[in-house]
Amino acid sequence: MSELRIGVSGWKYRKWRGDFYPSGLRQADELGYLAQRMNSAEINGSFYSLRKPEHYAAWRDATPADFRFAVKGGRFITHMKKLNEPEVGLANFFASGPLALGGKLGPFLWQLPEVLHFDPTRLRAFLELLPRTTEAVSELAQRCDRDIVAEPFTESPPMRVRHAIEVRHESYHDSEFAHMLREHGVALVLADTAGRFPRFDDVTADFIYVRLHGPHRLYFGSYRPDLIGVWAQRVRQWLDAALDVFVYFDNDADGAAPFDAIALADAVQA
Repeated sequence: MSELRIGVSGWKYRKWRGDFYPSGLRQADELGYLAQRMNSAEINGSFYSLRKPEHYAAWRDATPADFRFAVKGGRFITHMKKLNEPEVGLANFFASGPLALGGKLGPFLWQLPEVLHFDPTRLRAFLELLPRTTEAVSELAQRCDRDIVAEPFTESPPMRVRHAIEVRHESYHDSEFAHMLREHGVALVLADTAGRFPRFDDVTADFIYVRLHGPHRLYFGSYRPDLIGVWAQRVRQWLDAALDVFVYFDNDADGAAPFDAIALADAVQA
């Protein structure tokens, strides 16, 4: 059976309180509330700064056994270093604790900045460093900068590790890029960005990773029932093709994302 995960990009949003989250719900209980209504979420805080093992462990413990987290890779690697000399940055990121998610660890998401052009040499070096198993994550984490991560977290059950990459520049419409991703089993994110960024539909791995950033304006607006129906049909087609599917709604600015995630999950099952 193919795996289907539908969720949201992050869960700590003030505008969701008193709307998706009931009035009076403790902020500490928001993730648990969300996890009773969908089966996955992206961790976005890891993009902005290194988290700690106790953060990942708390998120793990707040969710049911069948919940999965996608983990967004650090912007230090993607946006500041722009994938240049990525080894230490990757080691620090993996040492910081994502393995504490245990069996709830889903794909890692690497979002590249819109100014970053396709550079085959740079990208290949990055892809070759990405660990494909939790054992490889642990090995890479041991090479971290101990001034930044004093005690790397390396405990995990043996598991496969998946990666997805989201690009935002036209130069990635290049057959060499798609071929490179297929070589490494890395999924190319299908991102709906209300026309702001180029769209990429290539299937480059045995799973699909979709990010829905907004139907008509980036991060805003709800996907109407007809649009939900279109995406539900695509999800069913991917599942029928024996692909695992991960879909995350990022139209969170005005609170539509969690409602749309629930609506899509219902539509796929209809």
